[in-house]
Amino acid sequence: MTRLILAPLAIMAVLTIGVGLLITKVLQTTTLIANDQGVNAQMAEGRTAQLSSITDVLSGLSDTPVIITATALLVIGFRLAFKRWNESIFLALAVFSQSAIFLLATVFAERKRPAVEHLDPAPPTSSFPSGHTSAAVAFYCGVALVLTLHTHRFKILNVLWWVVGLGIPLGIAYSRMYRGMHHLSDVSWGFLLGVVCIAVAANALLFRPVVQEKKKKVLST
Repeated sequence: MTRLILAPLAIMAVLTIGVGLLITKVLQTTTLIANDQGVNAQMAEGRTAQLSSITDVLSGLSDTPVIITATALLVIGFRLAFKRWNESIFLALAVFSQSAIFLLATVFAERKRPAVEHLDPAPPTSSFPSGHTSAAVAFYCGVALVLTLHTHRFKILNVLWWVVGLGIPLGIAYSRMYRGMHHLSDVSWGFLLGVVCIAVAANALLFRPVVQEKKKKVLST
């Protein structure tokens, strides 16, 4: 279990901190970071009342209380629906691991939020990476993956799961930039962080048990 879960997550934590330090200590005065900050300035100039309202709702879908409550409910729901703990532990691990890495990175790589008007209260954590984005990917894409594995014969349902599962995190990533809370690089790495945490948890708790079960069936026949 250490090899499957702790080792890759530790590597991702080191990479996240390293990229954060690279951005804040080495590249801060470069054109790359200037362009990164320019994205927020352009988005701030194009703000409208309607978009501000929409992004407020989207951003709220990944607020910490929402993600914690939804995860807790689905941990119970998956256990009751599938009569085992694999899916429940998978989702909890994906959400918890991205949060742990995100919080660790904000301690070591403190990045100021974009120099535009902030439409949300700035939380005490730093700008890199985007915790809203990583949490959204871990939760919504994680749920989509679980549902896909159990409805794999129904292509329309599978498309629906992933339209929602990917659409919400992408909408949240856009919203966090639009609302002046994160840079493009923050949400990009947050998205990657969420994907990695899902992949690690799925490999240990969803995919590997299925492969092992199939091997047992083959050997017994």
